[in-house]
Amino acid sequence: MATEGHDLSAYDAESLQGSASLRVGLAVAEWNPEITHALRDGALAVLKKAGVTDIRMHSVPGSFELPLASQWLLRHAGCDAVIAIGSVIRGETAHFDFVCQSTAQGTLRVGLDNDRPVAFCVLTDDNIDQSRARAGGQHGNKGVEAAVAALQMALLRTKLASGANWGTGL
Repeated sequence: MATEGHDLSAYDAESLQGSASLRVGLAVAEWNPEITHALRDGALAVLKKAGVTDIRMHSVPGSFELPLASQWLLRHAGCDAVIAIGSVIRGETAHFDFVCQSTAQGTLRVGLDNDRPVAFCVLTDDNIDQSRARAGGQHGNKGVEAAVAALQMALLRTKLASGANWGTGL
């Protein structure tokens, strides 16, 4: 989502006007809690600053379970958007590749199938230092970025569904 020196951790709060009426879900993986809790805290700070009070947050065992939890938050909790938060750190086996691929594809599918944004906030790093740098370190907090993206997309969906301004193009 970002390269060094360019991220959404510093965002324009005006771009989130109207977010207070949204119901937002967070699915947070328990695996690598040092990282996932920092990402969660970054996302919650954005939601609170935007005035979102209807937040449905649930823990799941690991990143692989995030797509299903996201689907349940959309379908059964009536969320307007979901932020799927996880951390997968490369090990010595191919397990990393299977978990990352399945989680990414599953999260994409849930959003498309449910016509609601599901922000992918799953760090897929080679080591813990890379994860720390993206969970509040030198590369910002990807939880912040995911929350900004989720709110902006939910607001866009609401705007388009209401028949409001479709945009002017580039």
